Amino acid sequence: MAERIIVGFKRPASTSIEVDGQVIVAYEGETVASAVMAAHINEIRQSRRGHPRGIYCNMGVCFECSILEEKVGADGISRWLPQRACLLLVRTGMRLRTLAPAGEQP
Repeated sequence: MAERIIVGFKRPASTSIEVDGQVIVAYEGETVASAVMAAHINEIRQSRRGHPRGIYCNMGVCFECSILEEKVGADGISRWLPQRACLLLVRTGMRLRTLAPAGEQP
């Protein structure tokens, strides 16, 4: 179980992000992977066969932490774009979705 370091470490004020409709506490500047692990979300996506997958290398090499981030384009249309949670920095108000098996995404 992942926990945040709290002793001897100064953080900015907390913020929140939304993962699959669940609001979790996060800190700007930390990675989305860190925030979801600290929130005890262990399954980030599912394999094509439906097996749970989580954070693996945590340095952007393996793509196991692929997650969808909502982006609103200049046209005002919302799109869900794949990102690697271990490389994506938290921003206030982020909306994220974990990945289901291929063919089941919006």
